[in-house]
Amino acid sequence: MIVALSTDEFNREKGKKSYFNYNKRKSLLESIRYVDLVIPENNWDQKINDMHEYHIDTFVMGDDWKGKFDFIKDEGVDVVYLPRTPEISTRKIKRDLKL
Repeated sequence: MIVALSTDEFNREKGKKSYFNYNKRKSLLESIRYVDLVIPENNWDQKINDMHEYHIDTFVMGDDWKGKFDFIKDEGVDVVYLPRTPEISTRKIKRDLKL
């Protein structure tokens, strides 16, 4: 599994603030046995290039983005939107970050 992880700079552009910096988040992801590679996501436009460069056959995203990445299907990539886990909330994290 290859995970594209938003850089701190890209998160700021999106108006988001991360609980941990990019390197810490990357390290946490790399510690998951199923993750083979973590790549930096620097902008929205790199997705198509990443699909080709890393020979991606399935793109997975949370269902709160349903339909937003369907254009990737045009590259021969399956697009899957997974349901969010209802009992997991970012409310406490956002409070901690004062968002």
